Amino acid sequence: MTLAMPTAEPHHPLIAQLFSRHGFRELQASDIDAYAGAGHTLLVFTEDPMRVRETLDLAVIVPEVVAAFPRRFRVGVLLPEAARAAQPRYGVRRWPALVVLLDGAYVGAIEGLRNWDEYVQEFARLLEAAPSRPPSIGIAVKAAGSGAACSH
Repeated sequence: MTLAMPTAEPHHPLIAQLFSRHGFRELQASDIDAYAGAGHTLLVFTEDPMRVRETLDLAVIVPEVVAAFPRRFRVGVLLPEAARAAQPRYGVRRWPALVVLLDGAYVGAIEGLRNWDEYVQEFARLLEAAPSRPPSIGIAVKAAGSGAACSH
């Protein structure tokens, strides 16, 4: 398995610290299955902080989440291009987002920013939850011979 090393320094310093200071791994969408392995994996979906300012908040929050739940997660960070490529697989609709996997299978996601207490409650729940089917991205599908559209 070959995992991408963090790319050169075009990242904001807070994003770069996720790799240099906290030891999280930069992933491409194609790396997720090989990286997830056994146990819980936290995928961090980032976006360009100039487009989605909350990305920088998440760069500070994720290390705190990991510290609040020691030795419970391996963390992979998807930079914007990789996050957009993986988005349909996990039904992510809002950035920044955190996706939790168990043994490589989808458990749940937290999209956007939350209050700290909500993060703690939601991660406690996700760490006890069984894998489930990721939500679809809600593409409207028109049934044959029907004028109505439905979402599958």
